[in-house]
Amino acid sequence: MATYNATSPYATTGYSQFFLDTMVNRPIPKQSDDLLFVINQTYQYRPDLLAFDLYQNSGLWWVFYQRNPNTLTKPPLDFVMNTNIYIPKLSTLRSVLGF
Repeated sequence: MATYNATSPYATTGYSQFFLDTMVNRPIPKQSDDLLFVINQTYQYRPDLLAFDLYQNSGLWWVFYQRNPNTLTKPPLDFVMNTNIYIPKLSTLRSVLGF
């Protein structure tokens, strides 16, 4: 059985030799020190670039969607300019995701 990296959105989802099981969401809890961020032109449609600039890991793009489920629902099409999102600190991600 394969295992996924702790930073993967699939880390808690089961996997067999032939298929990926139903995805198990990895919610990112709200914290009082989350940063309110307005998506600018640099990051429009590119949550991976923002994740890289903040966390040095473009694979963490999905945390923005888990942290902002009422604002972001269609990756990456709704990652557009002037959208307000909350960004968790790296220390929060390390604690929650276990990396």
